[in-house]
Amino acid sequence: MPEPTSPQPHPEPRQKATFRIPKHPRNVPEARAQVRKTLADWGVPTELAADVALVATEFVTNSVRHCEVTFSLVEVTLTLHTGQLLLEVSDPDKEKTPAPRTAGQQDENGRGLAVISALAGQWGCDLRRFTKCSWATFPLPEVAPACSG
Repeated sequence: MPEPTSPQPHPEPRQKATFRIPKHPRNVPEARAQVRKTLADWGVPTELAADVALVATEFVTNSVRHCEVTFSLVEVTLTLHTGQLLLEVSDPDKEKTPAPRTAGQQDENGRGLAVISALAGQWGCDLRRFTKCSWATFPLPEVAPACSG
């Protein structure tokens, strides 16, 4: 797992969106759809948006599966900075932090953090005052200046 430090601070975000879902497996697709919609509204390239949505799904699934706080909410925050997109998924169970493991060939689970490592620029988990926050950063592609002719 990467260093458990927060992502580097950035100047004011260009865009920021936060939503919460009840901690239940049936709400994971809703979180994925909301992430995709937000990123589409912001004009994030489709391939990058698909990667971010997959990582969000993995983080939300981990929160739903492992958070032992009854009737809790999972919070998803997307922040668009110049050059970087930050995804944060928080839940109130500070006792259960993500831990990579090696999945066997027949295992149905245990590969999510490897997927996150492959897709995100960086990722980690921070303990905050009332929550645990799993986060991932994604570099944004540089946009070529438009040619005027």
